[in-house]
Amino acid sequence: MIKGAFSALNASRRRSILTMLGIIIGVAAVIIIMAIGSGAQALILSQFETFGSNLIGVLPGKSEQNGPPAAVFGVTITTLTLDDAIALGQKNNVPHAIAVEPVSQGAGTATWRSESYDTTFFGTSADYIEVEGGELESGRFFSADEVDSTARVVVLGSTVKTELFGQSDAVGQNIRLKNTVLTVIGVMKERGTVAFQNYDDQVILPITTLQKLILGVNHLGFLRVKVDDGANIEQTMIDVTETLRERHGIKDSSGLSDDFTIQSSRDAIETLTTVTSGLSFFLAAMAALSLLVGGIGIMNIMLIRVVERTREIGLRQALGARRFDIMSQFLTEATAITLSGGIIGIVIGELMSVLITLVAQQMGYDWPFSFSLVAIIVAVSVSVAVGLIFGLYPAAKASKLDPIEALRYE
Repeated sequence: MIKGAFSALNASRRRSILTMLGIIIGVAAVIIIMAIGSGAQALILSQFETFGSNLIGVLPGKSEQNGPPAAVFGVTITTLTLDDAIALGQKNNVPHAIAVEPVSQGAGTATWRSESYDTTFFGTSADYIEVEGGELESGRFFSADEVDSTARVVVLGSTVKTELFGQSDAVGQNIRLKNTVLTVIGVMKERGTVAFQNYDDQVILPITTLQKLILGVNHLGFLRVKVDDGANIEQTMIDVTETLRERHGIKDSSGLSDDFTIQSSRDAIETLTTVTSGLSFFLAAMAALSLLVGGIGIMNIMLIRVVERTREIGLRQALGARRFDIMSQFLTEATAITLSGGIIGIVIGELMSVLITLVAQQMGYDWPFSFSLVAIIVAVSVSVAVGLIFGLYPAAKASKLDPIEALRYE
């Protein structure tokens, strides 16, 4: 029966290929989207993991049960201050903290002579490299004393340095940020984008200088705490919470009145994994809708086959074929079409996934190739199911033909 089904498909090869097209596109799309989702997830998570599992992030504003704090969406909340960061850096408050990085950010134009470049101003502490990582290409980073004294110094990201100075030496030169003259004391090595942050397109300066001389603010965008050991994350989160509650006059220990949100890098990675996995499966489900279109096409083609082979059906019935035999024949043909289309779609999908991986790696991304056995099994199973479901009606119609009327059909 299976051999006969493939022989029947081969007899009308062009029509069979066109019938398979919807299945091929649907299966290939599912494979490609699953591979892209898995590769993108691995890339994002690997970038977050470069920070290590011993970081704690503190955002202003209390997060709701169904989402992050409003600060994530660009809403300005002023509940965190530089004094909070200083308090968290004291050993009597947070014993396991080895570095605290307060952060304020802004955007504007950096100028040097006739050159100008729109960039991000990143105000932070002397603990920046300890927490964020990175290396200096030339010069030095600013010190804690320079932060305390609101020193007019700045460290440039590699892109900013190139845009303003080209191949010239930037260290010792003066640039202007919003009418404030700052001396370049260092240039960071090229690092690229990590965890959605472009480290090369930044102007880094003491947080006090950014707050008082450029932005005119007193609050922080967020702060990070580096812990001495990953095993001490939970205790450090408790210490940070208690310190901030005491400083902010919050007596409610339930957390409902907190005006800040604390999350460890491990929690952030787990949340990100859940979100990216859900998004990947959602997109794959949308792509799988094309299998429904392909199934409808198969049903229409099989109905045409029933009409074209009416005399053949009548002859088989006259020779003793049962209704079950006729029905099985057409179901087998429909399944053969979808299974063949599914296999071709898998091959095309995997080839495209390899191509996308190679292109991403050529662009400098650490993009791994993902071979999902689960996606292949699901694709084959769905293909067979589509053949059975959409082939059922034409097969039932063929099996119900009256043999005498079928033999008379011209």
